[in-house]
Order: sequence, then structure tokens, then C-alpha cells
Amino acid sequence: MSQPLKVFITGASSGIGLALAAEYAQRGAILGLVARRAEGLAEFAQRLPGATISLYPADVRDAGALADAAEQFIAAHGLPDVVIANAGVSKGVATGQGDLEVFREVMDINCFGMAATFEPFAARMASARRGTLVGIASVAGVRGLPGSAAYSASKAAAFAYLESLRVEMRPHGVPVVTIAPGYIRTPMTAHNPYPMPFLMDADRFAAKAANAIARGTRFAVFPWQMRIVAMLLHVLPRWLYDMLFEKAPRKPRATV
Repeated sequence: MSQPLKVFITGASSGIGLALAAEYAQRGAILGLVARRAEGLAEFAQRLPGATISLYPADVRDAGALADAAEQFIAAHGLPDVVIANAGVSKGVATGQGDLEVFREVMDINCFGMAATFEPFAARMASARRGTLVGIASVAGVRGLPGSAAYSASKAAAFAYLESLRVEMRPHGVPVVTIAPGYIRTPMTAHNPYPMPFLMDADRFAAKAANAIARGTRFAVFPWQMRIVAMLLHVLPRWLYDMLFEKAPRKPRATV
């Protein structure tokens, strides 16, 4: 009889992280869930009384807290099979308008938080020659979106970081999977003041992402239509991109 999958997920109290937790719980996985909102984690666990779920209220900007959570999970359940660095925020910023703290927050959570999530597990996985590291990036990292400089920059950095890590971990037999969502129906996108083409429900996204992770896919975009959009954006000449997006709708500015 096969052993249940062991999955460690950050940003698991809402949105994509919560959907991924629910998907893996449905598949009988042992879960380690990290989020800043302890109440959100507790509510999820209460809905699944028969599941094996360990909860770790922590901020992914706190590398020490993440390391402690990793140690506790490994002590209780062993090395995870899948680690998903999902925690992320999206906030509108405007350069020159006093938004540097917001910019730092987005970069720290979306980029540094991903590296801090993997740090306690990567060497152990490499030594054991098993396990999968998964980073949730975004199609928004393909080009710099006006009004979303922090978010686009953080997700572009995530793309590069995950690619570097994928090549580094390859000799050790540890797959690194990059998942790039398009528009997913979550609290993060609920207040976007602009059209969101090919909007996908979070539970459907989670099922597709879990299947891609199980296959060890290097790079996946969901919904699939956004992969075509991303490819077109990537090759669009700068002069044309600038002209088309100069007056594009923007996410409202936010404060920390």
C-alpha cells in the first residue's frame, strides 16, 4: 500500500494556497500549511476532521519561523514530497509617490519568501534524491505591467530564481516546477478594476496544478489560453507594447 503524499504549502489560508490545500486533502495527502492568518488555517482544518494537517502560523518574510515550521513538519511526518511556495500579494504602486514600503513588502513576500520557503528543504531533498519544489509565479511576470511594477518585478524575479534552482537541483534528482497562473478567481483578483480574460476558478486551477506537479512538469501556465497570451506578450516589440499598454487599466495604489 502506497504511503500518502506529504505536502507543505505556504500562503494556505486563502486563494490559490487554500485551493491547493483542499485539492491535496481530497487526494489524501498529509499537509503542512503555513500562513499569516492563523484563523484561516484553523477554519480549513476544522472542515476536515479526518485529515492529517499541521498548521504553522508564520510570515514567509521570517526565515527563522519558516525553518522552525519545516523542522516541526519533518519531525512529525518526515521529509515532504512536495513543497509549494505559494504565498504572495499583489498591490498597486506608483514610482515617486511614496510607495517604497509597499514595493518592499511585495518583493519580500513574493520573491524572498519563496527562497526562504525552500531553504530548509532543498539540501535534504538533494541528499535524499527525492521531493519536488514548486513555485507559484504569474503571467504578470512576463512583462512589466503599468501600476503593478512591484508585482511584475517580483514575479519576473520568481521566474529567474526558479529557473536557476531547477538547473541547480537537476543533478540531485529534485524537480523544480514553475506554475504561472493567469487570472484565477480569488480574493486577490476580486477587486481588480479591469477585465480578466479566461478567468479560472481556484479549485479547477488547483486540480490542474497538482496534476502538473505530479508529472514533474518544468513550467506550466493555467488557464492554457494565458500561455498563448504570455508568449505573444514576450515577443511583442517594446515600441508596440508601450503604445498598447500606456493607457491600460491599473490596480489601485495600496498602502502597507
